[in-house]
Amino acid sequence: MLVPFVFWHPIPRGKRYARDPPARAMLVGLTGRNASGKSTLVSWFSERGLTSVSCSDSIRTWLREQGIETTREALIEGGRELRRNGGAGVLAEMLLEILDGEDAVVDSIRTPAEVEALRSRGDFFLIEVRADEESRWQRMTARGRSGDPIEKETFLSQEAAEAKSEDEAGQALDATAAMADITVLNDGSIEDLEGKLEDIWSGLRVS
Repeated sequence: MLVPFVFWHPIPRGKRYARDPPARAMLVGLTGRNASGKSTLVSWFSERGLTSVSCSDSIRTWLREQGIETTREALIEGGRELRRNGGAGVLAEMLLEILDGEDAVVDSIRTPAEVEALRSRGDFFLIEVRADEESRWQRMTARGRSGDPIEKETFLSQEAAEAKSEDEAGQALDATAAMADITVLNDGSIEDLEGKLEDIWSGLRVS
């Protein structure tokens, strides 16, 4: 089923992954720029029975153990440190061990290696959430989340730093988004988004 304002992508060239029937299990991954609406999708899928987890959960735990405040900058640097020590896909690998086959929605996937690790589970499906720059800036200023930039120049500089990485330890949102199975455009109302998600959910459950 094709959904308006939702782009369905073939699995990228290279490795091929068998996908288990969604009726048996479902692992949905989310990627996208800051304030694109990923948290809204997490809540939506959670209401349908999927456990909510994030690749950044492991980073937050590590930061707390180090006595470091969980600012956005600390999460980025903590993620880099963990990837240097454990490999580029370490955060996703840790999540898979915790989930042990459980249905889940994984928030904020930020590297291709994390996608590769999650695809080792045959029921994984990656959704890119996309929204234009001004919509995301307005949402960020409205939500007032701790650690979010309060100046637009800082917001844009963080975006540029997260888009591409010079090594496997860094974030690479552009390359991660290129691996998505579906791209959802989230520039409209919450009702518009929920309508798209209902159609995606129906497609995933019967595919």
